[in-house]
Amino acid sequence: MIRSAVAVKVRGLTKRFGDFAAVDTIDLSIKKGEIFGFLGPNGAGKSTTIKMLCGLLLPTGGEGSVNGLDIMKESEEIKKNIGYMSQKFSLYDDLTVEENIHFFSGIYGVAKSRKKERLDWVLEMAGLQDRRKAVTKTLPGGFKQRLALGCAILHEPPIIFLDEPTSGVDPISRRNFWNLIDEMSKAGITIFVTTHYMDEADYCNRLALIYRGKIIAEGSPNEMKQKYMTRYVLEVEVDKAVEAMEVMRKNKIETAIFGSLLHATVDNMEEAMPKIRDMLEEAGIQALRIERIMPSLEDVFVTLIEVS
Repeated sequence: MIRSAVAVKVRGLTKRFGDFAAVDTIDLSIKKGEIFGFLGPNGAGKSTTIKMLCGLLLPTGGEGSVNGLDIMKESEEIKKNIGYMSQKFSLYDDLTVEENIHFFSGIYGVAKSRKKERLDWVLEMAGLQDRRKAVTKTLPGGFKQRLALGCAILHEPPIIFLDEPTSGVDPISRRNFWNLIDEMSKAGITIFVTTHYMDEADYCNRLALIYRGKIIAEGSPNEMKQKYMTRYVLEVEVDKAVEAMEVMRKNKIETAIFGSLLHATVDNMEEAMPKIRDMLEEAGIQALRIERIMPSLEDVFVTLIEVS
């Protein structure tokens, strides 16, 4: 059981590799039952942070606790009190589904009297009742993902750490996975999840954005949009997105590419719309549509990086 309402708390957490600060004096406090998203680009420090919290990597400095256990002194105890799932799914590809579950139930010390019950639960949760004898490497990505989650929480830990859990799976599997996470949170389990998919942040109760080892923003998804996006976001549809982005940036308009569309962040919407249309037409690029949109968390992140 978690000893207080706070499941994870760190102050000044730091990890250095030589002169390089992979994680630079960060503070975090995560409540019991919360889905806490830790977002940032690859190399920002997400995985290093999660490994320190899971007792897999000793911090260089700072202090903290996970489930009331000291991250500096009680790393072995922490491992018994958490579930951990990495982006590589931590499964043995040459074992069958059932063999993987049996293996991890042994690793996590699941009582013999509960092994069958937990096996059946994982098979049902993952939708693998009819594939229990299938070799794991033959499973589609979404099934592997759910199996890995089930194996990580066989021992029913109060806190789950998920490191890029939806990397490499299709959009439908990603959505189904987040539905599972939501159910676990409602049951009182604390979820700490790292991701570089900004659209997934809206599933979180609260989140932190990390960039170059430092936390640059924190709050609920709505708080982030309201607090950090005081300017307007315009969506620009053009026939030549890359060329259009270069033109707009040369004209000092903050622009990012989103698939085949552009998002421009501006101070004055009424002035910016005709200005953008004119500059693009002058460059031989047709502006098919320019309209104001609600900012996404990716817009927030791009804006914050610009000023960092």
